[in-house]
Amino acid sequence: MTIEFRGRGIVPGYAEGEALVTRETISGWGGIDPATGTIIERRHELSGVCFTGKVLVFPGAKGSSGWSGFFQSTRLLGTAPLAMVITTLSAKSALGAVVTRVPTVSELDEDPVEVIRTGDLVAVDGHRGVVTVKPAR
Repeated sequence: MTIEFRGRGIVPGYAEGEALVTRETISGWGGIDPATGTIIERRHELSGVCFTGKVLVFPGAKGSSGWSGFFQSTRLLGTAPLAMVITTLSAKSALGAVVTRVPTVSELDEDPVEVIRTGDLVAVDGHRGVVTVKPAR
């Protein structure tokens, strides 16, 4: 069974890979380690988990404008997520996606955090604003 969502393409491009899903917003400045692509925010449900090479599915960004700088660093260091699917777009998350230069889709017709599970195979088409999911279960 394949599920398809339609939304708004934020950064063009196409990527396909394993989903890493969190129900919690992510802090860029102080919440991630750009050198390793790991979430380091102590109370975050994914603390200690690496997002490098994964399709990062999350509700949005929190914290300061440092979000974009830290996510840009993941691109420069080769530790960026493969793609991003963001439930609610903000200026922080939009700018972060743009400087990270990975396919990104937001504002989908269903909440991706409620449907996509970690381990699902996800294709992100930033050109068309389409996210396709093949559940792992």
